[in-house]
Amino acid sequence: MTEFDDRADGDDSRAAGAPPQSYRGPVVLRGEQRNQASTTDQRLLDSRGPSDWVHTDPWRVLRIQAEFVEGFGALASLPRAVSVFGSARTKPEDPHYGQAQQIGAALAKEGFAVITGGGPGIMEAANKGAKEAGGLSVGLGIELPFEQGLNHYVDLGINFRYFFTRKTMFVKYSQAYICLPGGFGTLDELFEALTLVQTKKVTKFPVVLFGSEYWGGLMEWIRSSVAGAGNVSAPDLDLLHVTDDVDDAIRVVHDAYAAWQAAH
Repeated sequence: MTEFDDRADGDDSRAAGAPPQSYRGPVVLRGEQRNQASTTDQRLLDSRGPSDWVHTDPWRVLRIQAEFVEGFGALASLPRAVSVFGSARTKPEDPHYGQAQQIGAALAKEGFAVITGGGPGIMEAANKGAKEAGGLSVGLGIELPFEQGLNHYVDLGINFRYFFTRKTMFVKYSQAYICLPGGFGTLDELFEALTLVQTKKVTKFPVVLFGSEYWGGLMEWIRSSVAGAGNVSAPDLDLLHVTDDVDDAIRVVHDAYAAWQAAH
């Protein structure tokens, strides 16, 4: 019986008078939906058919599933790790580049793998610092409308189609976030992490903002406008740690990880 066979014939389980129906796997088709020009097997095996099916939502679900499987498989044996975020536009001569490199190296020396978006700028600097210090350097890239690619300091790299799949990997395999000066992408990761910590979806997960001059205005706005309007509580402000010192940033990460270990 093919997937489009009408199961009314010989199917006593269907109530008398029920409309004719067909099946497409677990999906029931009635009325005009039964008028299918081809079967799934035919569309799969007939290479001469249209290719539009690869852009349909059901196929996207499989792609999404495949990305999760690929990500989980590649990162399952990752040691403790920290995600470092920051602008892809930061040049090597920028002081923030050197600071990101120092942070990557310091994390590696503490036994943490360093995870970045795998691109240039701050991401490259953190990967470079980790790699040159003998640590594991990880890059989680994303498909973009402009060329970027993984930087040369990535030891383990994965390219994703979907932002939400990639974000899951950042959170699942990190014990902390360190955010250096960056743009919308950095802010996106920052506030998503804060939301997950605030709602206790993740625990013992520090978020460090490195660069008080850069982040000072944002922190003031959160304190005066957001907290001032009662939209976050006073303890929520403690979810962010602002620093200009590499050792202090590493201390925050180390202390949070030690607390997590003690709780488990």
